[in-house]
Amino acid sequence: MFNNHDALAWLLLAGHVVLGAVAVAYISARRRPATAIAWMLTIIFIPYVGIVAFLLVGFTRLPKARRDKQRHVNELILARTEGLDQHSHREDWPKGLSTLVTLNNNLGALPMVGGNSVELLPDYHGSIAAMAREIDAAQRFVHVEFYILVHDAATKPFFDALERACQRGVTVRVLSDHLASLMNPGRKETLSRLAVMGAEYHAMLPLRPWKGNWQRVDLRNHRKLVVVDGQVGFAGSQNMVHESYNKKKNISRGLRWHELMMRVHGPVVRELDAVFVTDWFSETNVLLELDTSPVVLDQASHLVDAQVVPSGPSFENDNSLKLFVSMIHQATERVSITSPYFVPEESVLLAIISAAGRGLSVELFVSEIGDQAMVYHAQRSYYEALLRAGVKIYLYKSPEVLHSKHFSIDSDVAVIGSSNMDIRSFSLNMEISVLIHSATFVTQMREVEDRYRANSSELELHDWIKRPRWEKFWDSAARLTSNLQ
Repeated sequence: MFNNHDALAWLLLAGHVVLGAVAVAYISARRRPATAIAWMLTIIFIPYVGIVAFLLVGFTRLPKARRDKQRHVNELILARTEGLDQHSHREDWPKGLSTLVTLNNNLGALPMVGGNSVELLPDYHGSIAAMAREIDAAQRFVHVEFYILVHDAATKPFFDALERACQRGVTVRVLSDHLASLMNPGRKETLSRLAVMGAEYHAMLPLRPWKGNWQRVDLRNHRKLVVVDGQVGFAGSQNMVHESYNKKKNISRGLRWHELMMRVHGPVVRELDAVFVTDWFSETNVLLELDTSPVVLDQASHLVDAQVVPSGPSFENDNSLKLFVSMIHQATERVSITSPYFVPEESVLLAIISAAGRGLSVELFVSEIGDQAMVYHAQRSYYEALLRAGVKIYLYKSPEVLHSKHFSIDSDVAVIGSSNMDIRSFSLNMEISVLIHSATFVTQMREVEDRYRANSSELELHDWIKRPRWEKFWDSAARLTSNLQ
């Protein structure tokens, strides 16, 4: 006898089959196999919970309107920069660099340009002071963009300089990530300070569904940059906040973030500003004027070629991922990676292991401790494979958290910026990196890495495989979640 319970069971079974078919036909399209399989298994085994989770966090691109804005600015940039890539020291580039530059140009629309001076700023408070000094010299505009922007005791000199700039009649525009602002102490005080001084502020990727502002919650703008008058710029890993992030749990543990920023002068600064202009357009619908003045290449030997590489869910491709993998494959002598959150996509892991297998010197700097438990355990799950391949892993000693984000190949090509070497930075966060060709600059980075090494303990395979079983369990469990993106 066919009853209501049978009908409900058949209905649920039919729904399960339909969901499975949708997972196969839709979810697998334009996703990495590991990601697609993870989502399909989730939906098949916990179908209704799985489909709700997918609808909330399964889309890895920003809404079409935002992607269209990115495409529009890219077209303007390409028209403005035609032939600009000839203003470089191309004749001195190592074999393979030209293909990397072409890749970045096709993905991010920004060229490699010469005539730049670059200075590393490894001191946390020193970098804030350097930005404040440049802002005090501003005559036309200051553009500020940080994932986290907080007015506190450490950042007061920066905000004071912004206020003095406003008082001089300088236009100050400020962007910071909306969700990051909500999750960090001092939001109201920071916004009040900006409003009182007269700076124009907007939140990036706001979550305000009642105003039509909505996208996947964890698609965030993770960039850190400052541009002054289009002449000097700053980029790197450091957020504009106290090195403890003003959080009680960090303060109680004595945690302090260690960063690496850089100051740049020269034509590449206007490419940094083009990234700010794009993000300002996305949040305000106001398209600021792009610098179209001609570039005259200074031939001074200390000047370097540099290329800005924006990436994130406003692009149709994983720009940083493609650059990083290509760089590692092109290395012939050495690969040195610093990443606080190291959860590599499969192609990155394969490239690193292959580089070590080719006999290259490969090293990875990560923190001994982690501030994000899931990421911390997930990245630990990769250590054994790397160690067995011959990669040297250095654990930066607590209580400092090594938050710098950079890597280099051989002796004269490096990348520094906001992007971690993890799946979130590759696909979910809007990031900014700078590719630099300069043996002098890489030598300076080696000096920074030497200081990391002096404050690190080297991880040994025979010790690592003896860690407690419960640690191995949590490491493996956390790794499984990394494919759900």
